Amino acid sequence: MNDTVQEARRYLSNAKEILSEKARKEGNYYQDIKYVKLAGHAAYSGVLVALDGILGKKHGRKSVEWYQVQLGKIDKKALTAFNSVYKILHLSMAYDGIELASVSKDGLKQAEALIAWAENRTPAAA
Repeated sequence: MNDTVQEARRYLSNAKEILSEKARKEGNYYQDIKYVKLAGHAAYSGVLVALDGILGKKHGRKSVEWYQVQLGKIDKKALTAFNSVYKILHLSMAYDGIELASVSKDGLKQAEALIAWAENRTPAAA
């Protein structure tokens, strides 16, 4: 596993830890929106780290549109997955702080799949 994918997985692990230890799940809902937002941001950042490993570095801040264009050039299914990850992790969790635990679970599952996709396209670490 290369350093980029390892770092992406660390972000995802941190997101899961935040949800399980701090967001206080009761029934189907998280009780502390602050930690849902932190977890969403961490997981989304992990996906971006993984994608940067295969899409290359661009100077300055990259927009979601940049990632969409780059992914659209190489894999339409990955683009669809990225769009879902963006909407769930970044918008619903990190921005809105959605309390519904199933949304977070689906977002993290999609993030894992997209990181695995990136890992399969990354040259093996020497």
